[in-house]
Amino acid sequence: MDYSLAVLKVFASQLADSTEAPSSEGSSAAQMLFNVRFQRAWVQGVILSADYDEADEGRLLLDDGSCIAELFLPSSKAEGRLWRAGMYVMVIGAYVAPESKDNYPTIKVHKMVDLSSQPDREAMWHMEVAEAYNFFYLPFSVGGPAS
Repeated sequence: MDYSLAVLKVFASQLADSTEAPSSEGSSAAQMLFNVRFQRAWVQGVILSADYDEADEGRLLLDDGSCIAELFLPSSKAEGRLWRAGMYVMVIGAYVAPESKDNYPTIKVHKMVDLSSQPDREAMWHMEVAEAYNFFYLPFSVGGPAS
């Protein structure tokens, strides 16, 4: 994982427009979206379902308002929490180009935070994604410098 690459604040449906980034010597595999090279995505939404196996690894479905995304939650990231349907969460993780058996955008969770108690969380999230697009992604996608 290359932690010098941006973490894109996006709606899960936007991940479908990403493409494999050109590889260069010494760089790890990455995706391109808005002409920005990335490996991790930041999404927020409501957990629709959460299934755990014997090893406490989870497969969760998240609805962010744009589509449903699949989350793979390693037991090391579950941190003793039981994530359940109805929770509004922030998720940062490695975007895995469609590997889901249901063809959902797939994210391997690195960090997940319960934001259920935040009253305006969803409205603020939509504004944050729009702001990130206008200030950071749009300049790259309309002829600005490529990263």
